[in-house]
Amino acid sequence: MTEEEARAWLSDRGWLTGQAGERLARLVDLVISENDRQNLIAASTIPAIWARHILDSAQLLPLAEATPADGHWFDLGSGGGFPGLVIACLREAPITLVETRALRARFLESCIAELGLAHARVAQQKAEQVRAGLPAAVISARAFAPLGRLFDLAHHLSDPETLWLLPKGRNAQLELASARQEWQAAFHVKQSVTDADSAIIVASSVKRRQKAASRRPSGRRRA
Repeated sequence: MTEEEARAWLSDRGWLTGQAGERLARLVDLVISENDRQNLIAASTIPAIWARHILDSAQLLPLAEATPADGHWFDLGSGGGFPGLVIACLREAPITLVETRALRARFLESCIAELGLAHARVAQQKAEQVRAGLPAAVISARAFAPLGRLFDLAHHLSDPETLWLLPKGRNAQLELASARQEWQAAFHVKQSVTDADSAIIVASSVKRRQKAASRRPSGRRRA
């Protein structure tokens, strides 16, 4: 997808005008500037930042339309702010960006202040250490961990109504098959709008499979 096509996709949804558009444009500037100090995104992707990072993140939002408008969104491994900061620019509802690395966490906090995202916060913690007062409405994670491991780390933040939006690369189906050995859910795989080789795993009602109880031999033991 070209930069022009990415901007057109965003414009069609009204996300390049008004406050949302101003925030996204400023976010692009902040990421490019900070990338000289720490490697937030691959330098080779900067010329395609609107397609590779902004739109790639924003495409998650329409998938969450059925979740509560004021529901809490948790973004795991936010890194340079994708998808978390993009979602925060477009959605006026609580969002927590989970990032363990101090430099990146400070960058996320500076962006929140610069962009006026009072509804966003940063948790500089491991995902398994994060605590929430209420279950998440949405959990997202981009290039964070294999699917099964991700569920292990963050399942405590969810309930059966939580929607998981998990962008994956060409190994999406393999990750899903592996995770299904231990986890069950209502799974759907959506094609990414930015890359024909990428997909978004959408899941709800996620729970660990019950292991079959070991059976003891019946009958009396012989003396």
